[in-house]
Amino acid sequence: MTYRVCFVCTGNICRSPMAEAVFHARVADAGLDDLVEVDSAGTGGWHEGEGADPRTVAVLAENGYDLDHTARQFQQSWFSRLDLVVALDAGHLRALRRLAPTERDAAKVRLLRSYDPAADGDDLDVPDPYYGGQDGFEQCLEMVEAASTGLLAAVREQVEGRAA
Repeated sequence: MTYRVCFVCTGNICRSPMAEAVFHARVADAGLDDLVEVDSAGTGGWHEGEGADPRTVAVLAENGYDLDHTARQFQQSWFSRLDLVVALDAGHLRALRRLAPTERDAAKVRLLRSYDPAADGDDLDVPDPYYGGQDGFEQCLEMVEAASTGLLAAVREQVEGRAA
């Protein structure tokens, strides 16, 4: 049975596609790509149908990540097929939990940086780089990569628990 993870930010052109690309690469490197499906979406539909921000694509490419992406808006009906919904900041976390049709679905929503043991527990947001320069996208990638190790361990535990 496939374990499904969806990363969610605001417009689905910067942070969430970056997290999707990085985590997909980690899943593939771990040999779990047949067991784990990774995608992303936005809390809003402003950029639906567009590709990722060119700065996101550039930072990913510079660091060896591939991304084939079309922005879309997260839909309430997706909760039933997802195992984990990963929010990129506290605003997304609140919006997704409000959207969740059940308490069980709301419990599927987690902050990405909660998987980074070095992250400051008072500020687990991945800042939105959209209105800034290239350095914001590089900082975003660093945060995503740091959290991906812990996230992969948590997902691996879930996947192996299903197989047992």
